[in-house]
Amino acid sequence: MLIAHVTFQVSEDNRELAIATLKKEIGAVSAMKGCIAFVPFLSPSNNQDIGVLHEWDTADDFAAYLASDSFATVGQVLRPMMIAPPVSRRFDATLIEN
Repeated sequence: MLIAHVTFQVSEDNRELAIATLKKEIGAVSAMKGCIAFVPFLSPSNNQDIGVLHEWDTADDFAAYLASDSFATVGQVLRPMMIAPPVSRRFDATLIEN
């Protein structure tokens, strides 16, 4: 299983639009092959950070998402709002309990 934890910063003025953009994609991304979870969230510690928790069956499934129209479209909306480069941490995980 691949887990990706992505965070990025937007101005406080763009925060609601950014999270709404991600929320609109939940259905489409969740329907993609290998997607276990796609969870956008607002940071509770400040008014700029937004995150997305991804869980995918395989790294190839995640790579297909990164190559998708959905990812490209969201990026066109979100990247201009970002006030710092995004941080993406990826983990190769083994599920030990469900």
